[in-house]
Amino acid sequence: MTTGTVSVPRAHAAADAGRAGFGLLLRSEWTKFRTVRGWVIGMFIAALLTVFVGLFAAGNGSSNCQTNNVVLHGKACLPYIPHGPGGEVVTDSFNFAHQPLTGNGSITVRVLSLSGAHPDFGSNGGVPAGGSGPTLTPGLMPWSKAGIIIKQDTKQGSAYAAMMVTSSNGVRMQYDYTGDIAGLPGSVSAARPRWLRLTRAGDSVTGYDSADGTHWTKVGTVQLTGLPATVQVGMFATAPNYTQTSTSFGGSSNQGAPSQATGVFGDVTASGTPAGGTWAATAVGGGGPMTGQGVAAGQAGPSAGPRAAGFTHAGRTFTVTGSGDIAPVVAGAASSLPTATIEQSLAGAFIGLIAIVVVAAMFFTAEYRRGLIRTTLAATPRRGQVLAAKAIVAAAAAFVVGLVASVVAVSLGVPLERNNGSVVLPVSALTEVRVVVGTAALLAVAAVFAVGLGAILRRSAAAVTLAVATVVLPFLLAALNILPSGPAAWLLRITPAAGLAIQQSVPPYHQVASVYSPAGGYYPLPPFAGFAVLCCWAAAALALAYVVLRRMDA
Repeated sequence: MTTGTVSVPRAHAAADAGRAGFGLLLRSEWTKFRTVRGWVIGMFIAALLTVFVGLFAAGNGSSNCQTNNVVLHGKACLPYIPHGPGGEVVTDSFNFAHQPLTGNGSITVRVLSLSGAHPDFGSNGGVPAGGSGPTLTPGLMPWSKAGIIIKQDTKQGSAYAAMMVTSSNGVRMQYDYTGDIAGLPGSVSAARPRWLRLTRAGDSVTGYDSADGTHWTKVGTVQLTGLPATVQVGMFATAPNYTQTSTSFGGSSNQGAPSQATGVFGDVTASGTPAGGTWAATAVGGGGPMTGQGVAAGQAGPSAGPRAAGFTHAGRTFTVTGSGDIAPVVAGAASSLPTATIEQSLAGAFIGLIAIVVVAAMFFTAEYRRGLIRTTLAATPRRGQVLAAKAIVAAAAAFVVGLVASVVAVSLGVPLERNNGSVVLPVSALTEVRVVVGTAALLAVAAVFAVGLGAILRRSAAAVTLAVATVVLPFLLAALNILPSGPAAWLLRITPAAGLAIQQSVPPYHQVASVYSPAGGYYPLPPFAGFAVLCCWAAAALALAYVVLRRMDA
């Protein structure tokens, strides 16, 4: 008798067949996508909008100036732009009373008071009759500051570490423009002075503060790599621009002018400096006292006309008056420079996103409109695979279109911004890659979200309307000041529009007062956190779409 041989299938044979089947499904969906002329044209339009709208935003406006009766344009009008140790664009303008310090040493002071003045934009802009600038009135900006500093030299952008009192933010230790460490809270006054100390040991600088000059607290230690043997040490004072921002429907307007701060110091001791050395006063970056038009009668503040010295020494008391700031430059109203960011060249991606959302939603809803959904699901009973294939094809097409368009927009737009006289805030290569690739990923995930909505709602108009209302509308409500800042920020945290944060290249700095809004490229969530919110919405839309597909009567 002959016994037959029974062949047992391999355990993974079904899985291999499933993978092969899904690959064929992907190819089928891709064929559908590329053979519909309207969808291909839609993607092409999205690419064109991303590039040309971005270039228009980058090239919109050029500065003009005149020197020696010669009219200059664009970047020829820019002043010297200092850069910090990390390569960031910085403002480095303050009045500095200093001595050289060779090797290790320290400086200790008692800060007796901090006062100042800022422009008064009253009637007629606060300009007195026959005056050339706004009237000065007593007052301090929140980040007006005075204190002690160890600085590589008196050149703008050189490395430094400083201990300071501020108007509204207590004692701070700041270093190399972007670093900031909090010390004692509260303001300084004659009744409540603050003692500050800085010590240098090689490249290491340590800051201390004290409320009584006896009990000291270490605020922080920083490394200033490459400090020369001889540095400059002393007292400083400075105050950022005073800016008034008026928001209205559709935008905002700003007016600003320099303010100034005056620090009064006592009990100044410096070890390691030349014995009996004299104090030299330097207005670093032109940060000396302003020329004031006047102050309210009987009030402390600048007199009419300049105070050229900005530094006085009477007995054991030192007074330093300065204007400007020691901080990174940010985009927006707080900047004294015409700044731009790399993502401004990608402004067109916001418009291109709308075209991609329309195509992605129709990629699914067209199946219902033409009655092809039954054929599709009959050929592929696993409805989750159909949904996944459509989402992958739409996302891949959107990503490729977005990546190519973003690379072109940034490559052409950033040089255009520079030639027009904008200071493009520098970022690292990794940040630039994140912004460009992130923009493409933003479009891809938005396409997935639209595919999910199309599968749920089954109608193109409804799916496109909901996608635009959740991705585009929250940004417009925030950027155009239609909603108050609080509700607008929350919308950009919890709606799919949060994904736009992936384009932000420059972080906000709490030590620089500015209007950090979406219109200026700032979002309430960090880049990847905002992108994660969009991904969660897309995943939720796909999950709900899968449930609807399984339960519907196809």
